[in-house]
Amino acid sequence: MRILKNLTAQVVIGIVLGIIVGLIFPAFGEQLKVLADVFIKLIKMVIAPIVFFTVAIGIGSMGDMKKVGRIGGKALLYFEIVTTFALAIGILVVNLVKPGEGFNKDAVEGGDVSQYTAAAKETSHGAIDFIVNIIPDNVIAAMAKGELLPILFFAVLFGLSMAAMGDKSKPLVSFFEKMTDVFFGIVNMIMKISPIAAFGAMSYTIGKFGLGSLINLGKLMGSVYITMFLFIVIILGAIAKFYKFNIFKFIKYIKEEILLVLGTSSSESALPSMMNKLEKYGCSKPVVGLVVPTGYSFNLDGTSIYLSMAAIFIAQAYGIDLTIWQEITLLGVLMLTSKGAAGVTGSGFITLAATLAAFPMIPVEGIALLLGVDRFMSEARAITNLIGNGVATVVISKSEGEFRTETAPETNLDKSSVLAK
Repeated sequence: MRILKNLTAQVVIGIVLGIIVGLIFPAFGEQLKVLADVFIKLIKMVIAPIVFFTVAIGIGSMGDMKKVGRIGGKALLYFEIVTTFALAIGILVVNLVKPGEGFNKDAVEGGDVSQYTAAAKETSHGAIDFIVNIIPDNVIAAMAKGELLPILFFAVLFGLSMAAMGDKSKPLVSFFEKMTDVFFGIVNMIMKISPIAAFGAMSYTIGKFGLGSLINLGKLMGSVYITMFLFIVIILGAIAKFYKFNIFKFIKYIKEEILLVLGTSSSESALPSMMNKLEKYGCSKPVVGLVVPTGYSFNLDGTSIYLSMAAIFIAQAYGIDLTIWQEITLLGVLMLTSKGAAGVTGSGFITLAATLAAFPMIPVEGIALLLGVDRFMSEARAITNLIGNGVATVVISKSEGEFRTETAPETNLDKSSVLAK
């Protein structure tokens, strides 16, 4: 059957089989987490060089320093505005639905949150620390650890240096382009095992937590999923319409990446293929190289929604009635801490612990209430992060005149329909 050769169909089958195995053989399902871990490690293995080469090529071949600064400035301004909207929507919905009211807090006693609170203490979330940590002590070490922002910072400097060299840098740019092709070739090989990774991840999730774990916190989960859906359709949909592309057609175009994120609960797993897809969609290589990697640290819309809703949920569960000014203060804290969350599984939980540590009105041990279902909500926030970064890249490309309309899939569809008539 031809459909079975399609990667999307294979990932869907992997997810379904994972759910079945997790339900029937839960102990065995837990052990299959290694399949997802191996896949994510393989992807992370190539992210650092891909980001470095893509950004360096983009800036080095652009030549215009002012244009580089303008694109970066636009991207950061866009990220701040949209993530603030995401945080505010999360706080609004959780206050309307009130999923934490009447919650049984006995679950807190059985939850061990020490690993998250310890990780939160070790992670610097202050504005000064965050800025200082962008500059790597050692570029090779930053690449070895896969630290995205320091790699991005060095790649920008490297690209600017190449741009300043003019024609002398052309052989180096050409070499980097060949290296990029090699790494994307590796990505294509890795992607062939993505259905197995999705199978392992879902087997582990269902085997460890079970479908029953969805019931206790179903109201919060439902609120989070609905909020993220409304954010994508209304906020991102309105932005897409303003910039003359259709959010639903765009989501259909990146469906393979969305399914991959659904299976692995990590938006980072789809980063290389997402960058490739956006270039084919019509975005220029320089814009993709600058906006997508930066968005993975500054434009986490799904994580922002989750953080705001989870924090208020814990306050409601403990019967803490926050004033409007306290919620505005919480929004301000979240605007900072959400920028320190990475696109990998579990980082949202650590960031939540750091947020509550900086906002003493809500007890940090309350995050234990979310231990059982965080994995399920991480899929929703990772998918929202992915779509948000994709939309941001298209928006910046169009606003800079760096979008090739004739190559956009929906444009080609429109042309073919006209010819058919």
